[in-house]
Amino acid sequence: MSPIELRATAGLAGIYGLRMLGMFIILPVFAFYAEHLPGGSNYTLVGIALGAYGLTQAILQIPFGWLSDRFGRKPVIYVGLILFAIGSFIAASATDIYGVIFGRIIQGAGAISAAVMALAADLTREEHRTKAMAAIGMTIGATFAVSLIVAPALNRLIGVPGIFVMTGVLALLAMAVVSRIVPDPVISRFHSDTEASAGRFHNVLRDPQLLRLDFGVFALHAVLMALWLVVPLSLRTAGLAADHHWQVYLPVLLISMIMIIPVIIYGEKKAKLKQVFVISIAVLLVSQVLLAYTSDSLWGTATALLVFFAAFNLLEATLPSLISKIAPVGAKGTAIGVYSSVQFLGAFVGATAGGYLYQHHGGTALFAFCGILLALWLMFALTMKAPAAVRTRMYHVQEMDTGKATGLSRQLAALPGVHEALVLASEGVAYLKVDMSGFDEQGVVQLLGGEA
Repeated sequence: MSPIELRATAGLAGIYGLRMLGMFIILPVFAFYAEHLPGGSNYTLVGIALGAYGLTQAILQIPFGWLSDRFGRKPVIYVGLILFAIGSFIAASATDIYGVIFGRIIQGAGAISAAVMALAADLTREEHRTKAMAAIGMTIGATFAVSLIVAPALNRLIGVPGIFVMTGVLALLAMAVVSRIVPDPVISRFHSDTEASAGRFHNVLRDPQLLRLDFGVFALHAVLMALWLVVPLSLRTAGLAADHHWQVYLPVLLISMIMIIPVIIYGEKKAKLKQVFVISIAVLLVSQVLLAYTSDSLWGTATALLVFFAAFNLLEATLPSLISKIAPVGAKGTAIGVYSSVQFLGAFVGATAGGYLYQHHGGTALFAFCGILLALWLMFALTMKAPAAVRTRMYHVQEMDTGKATGLSRQLAALPGVHEALVLASEGVAYLKVDMSGFDEQGVVQLLGGEA
């Protein structure tokens, strides 16, 4: 990657991480804060406050991406960061749970992820774009881990209102990063591999394999958000003061991340992604049983959390890879856009439903809700087709008319190791899904060279 590409990737990854920080950092401490807020004794409202951010993210992130095509990437990102900051300050100054809910709704309205991804695509060459997207995506896991570890200490120092103020200030500082560190694109255009296309929703929403994965990420994040209504309380009941909860979260996260590395390598190298995927969902289901029966024990809850996060982190890493392998080669950006929106919708539904169930029926009902979601997901995963061991490759092509592009697509698809090919003359690229073990890249280069 060139220095400009590296600078763009680092800057945009930081901005993307900030967006996720606003969602994650209050998870370990909000239940304690809500106890002292007017209306905070109603756990349905507490759940809505946790999940409201995800609702507006789910609704607005694809439209924000489309707006960035029309009005420019950076202006849309600035608007999103301003909304995020305003929502943070509203939540910080709230005097009751309703004010926090309103602030979280406004925070989520700063739905900049699609615009960030589109800007990253503008600023990176096709051959390096996957690296840039992976680096930006990795900020999700890193931000989540940092949030769980530092939130208890920040809560002790500045409280939840102070945390909201901090995220608002960081959002304003991020605008300076966009202005001074992230380069201006020479040209902005639509990218099928990173942006959602209205014309391709039909294909994506009718694909049963993609719908299985969409339900999966919905269930995964619904369960994650529901658990944060009870896990902090369970640790406190087990005798661990809120300021010391990081002593559980830190080792749990570190050990779980170390555990999943060899499993991911095995699944990719041996083409066993489906088997790894199904087993991980089953382990996640087991973790709900453990959490339900060990809520009064510190070591029991810590062990259950280790089981949960080992499976959660593995699935969080595996799902995007499966989307890329299964999505139609020309609709990858649309598939990812739907997937991401459903992920945030799951966060909202999980927190809201979890809060309602905990309020009216107790922790057992909440864990049962999570177990039912995961059992349904396990059933869908068992009937999923094993994904082909393919990777997506992109190549530059010369300008040509639609008829010639269609003919070139057929020629590329006929080459050894190519599972699917699509030449998009409007974008000047050819997208190929290839089996690397039998792929003849020289043949592709020669064919495209003959067109150049």
